[in-house]
Amino acid sequence: MKARHVKLYDANPDILNLLSNRKIQVSVMVPNNEISNIAVNRRAAEEWVRNNVLPYLPKTKIRYLLVGNEVLSSYSEQGRQMWRDLVPAMQMIKRSLKALNISSIKVGTPLAMDVLESTFPPSRGMFRYEIRDNVIIPLLNFLNRTKSFFFIDVYPYFPWSQNPYNISLDFALFRGGLSIRDPGSALVYTNLLDQMLDSVIFAMSKLGFSNIPLAISETGWPNSGDIDEPGANIFNAATYNRNLIQRMTTNPPLGTPARPGVPIPTYIFSLFDENQKPGPGTERHWGLLHPDGTPVYQIDLTGKSAAADFGPLPPPKNNVPYKGRVWCVAVKGANAMELEAALTYTCNQSNVNCDGLAPGRECYEPVSIAAHASYVFSSYWSKFRSQGATCYFNGLAQQTTSNPSRGPCKFPSATL
Repeated sequence: MKARHVKLYDANPDILNLLSNRKIQVSVMVPNNEISNIAVNRRAAEEWVRNNVLPYLPKTKIRYLLVGNEVLSSYSEQGRQMWRDLVPAMQMIKRSLKALNISSIKVGTPLAMDVLESTFPPSRGMFRYEIRDNVIIPLLNFLNRTKSFFFIDVYPYFPWSQNPYNISLDFALFRGGLSIRDPGSALVYTNLLDQMLDSVIFAMSKLGFSNIPLAISETGWPNSGDIDEPGANIFNAATYNRNLIQRMTTNPPLGTPARPGVPIPTYIFSLFDENQKPGPGTERHWGLLHPDGTPVYQIDLTGKSAAADFGPLPPPKNNVPYKGRVWCVAVKGANAMELEAALTYTCNQSNVNCDGLAPGRECYEPVSIAAHASYVFSSYWSKFRSQGATCYFNGLAQQTTSNPSRGPCKFPSATL
């Protein structure tokens, strides 16, 4: 695939060994659950670097060491403790690298766009109040002092899919045809990614840090998803990623309106579809490759191929949000024992009424695990969807627009 950089979410020894003696530059990650210990324990920091970095140098070209992943997006008590421990852990890791005479590795941390409380227009970009003074300013001081990058996970898909009638899909996919002027800065934007990146740049500038370089630690577009996730299709995923690559590999660099001509290192999420990942359907469909390694669509990471060099793509069918009723039913061919376990577990949850499945009741027949599980899945999902429930059930369920109700048994549904 001619990738020049790869970002790992751990320090997997098998992968790091396989990447030895190659030109690919590598980013490795300290897991979130190790941050708090490393923050207060220099020996733990040095041990982490000795075990997970030192054995692979210099054959494997490790260039970035990322401490945690989207740490500031967690609001649990443990998560808030990680907020306080993040920069001290980064400092410990940096000291450990220095103690081991490793000077070629930059230390950073990938953050999500939710570190900002305001993103539009970009000139109003501002960090969240509760993290600004005690986390963000120390972080920016560290990045500035060590000449590292502000790593940001930035996905135009999410703001577009949450507001598809007011944000142009072409604007999100770099397809031109629309220019938006920021009234605060007078800068003109032709795509959503630039707007999102510049909101981070303006937020940093307001705190006195106008020169810290940006790196995109994740971006991409889902190639498939659930019925209630518009725009997640192969056509849009290929369009976004191909146009992104063209934009980021242009020489001289394009930069953004706030920083024209400045290159932005960029990682596409992700290499593979993650077919065992829980959550909404899009969570399993960000890959350039299927889990078996075959391509989802043609892509050229070097940016040298023109759009005409690729074959035709399947036309998109879900660029407009679906309107109607949706049910959650068992996947055809799902394992009966797993279905029965999921059915029993769900029925034992509070506020889930499975009385209709009792002998003689309206949903008892047909007497099959799949039919009963479908009724329970649809009941649970339709009731708790607004609270974040997904139609997944460990891969046993899927959404459908075909009404599975039969006779007197009426399946609950979600109305989109």
